[in-house]
Amino acid sequence: MPKTQNIDLSNKSKGILYLIPSTLGSESQPNDVLPELNRHIIESLTVFIVEELKTARRFLKRINKDINIDAIEFLIFNEHTVKTDLAQYIAPLLNGRNVGLLSEAGLPCIADPGKEIVSEAHEHRITVKPLTGPSSILLALIASGFNGQNFAFHGYLPVEKMPRQKKIKQLEASILPNFQTQIFIETPYRNNQLMTSLLETCHSETLLCVAADISLPTEQIISTSISRWRKIKYDFNKRPAVFLVYQ
Repeated sequence: MPKTQNIDLSNKSKGILYLIPSTLGSESQPNDVLPELNRHIIESLTVFIVEELKTARRFLKRINKDINIDAIEFLIFNEHTVKTDLAQYIAPLLNGRNVGLLSEAGLPCIADPGKEIVSEAHEHRITVKPLTGPSSILLALIASGFNGQNFAFHGYLPVEKMPRQKKIKQLEASILPNFQTQIFIETPYRNNQLMTSLLETCHSETLLCVAADISLPTEQIISTSISRWRKIKYDFNKRPAVFLVYQ
């Protein structure tokens, strides 16, 4: 029999990495979409790993206008960060300090670079604590009327028109074999271009759901066939949106 290796899972001397959701837009009030527990945890932290300093500071002030921003240590981690050196982000945790990984919008680590931080935390046997909050992807899925037992999230589709249409055809073809809902997103200022490609590429009977401005006062969720979409006057320009296709 192979020898078993004893792995020390003790983490009593280490801090906790809290995965902190944010609202899906500045118009959404934290108290409307985030549990009270989140606020208490946020107020207890003095170290945050964030994507952008400005939006992080603004979010914390919305949580508690009296919070002492100057007493907080912010560590910037985004798509421009060199991922080969994660020691500076893990160091406070190894020294026993609790740290918050704060998303720009929605849940951390989904369409978000934070997964490297979480992976590194697990490598160091640091406790990772996910907190409850809004996910535009899951909220769009449950509101679509599409299959919620088998679905795939593909992130962003290609920017160029021809590769984008090719990808759309591939996604549409993968629906029926597994009755799988296909989910993707786009940079808000390219939403209308994506809609044009969907309406030009998909079959008339294919179902398309667009969930825009989820949890905001301007929330709009439309789920219907491509043939009906071709008759709808829409404008999703510069509106955060999730796209889902099904048959």
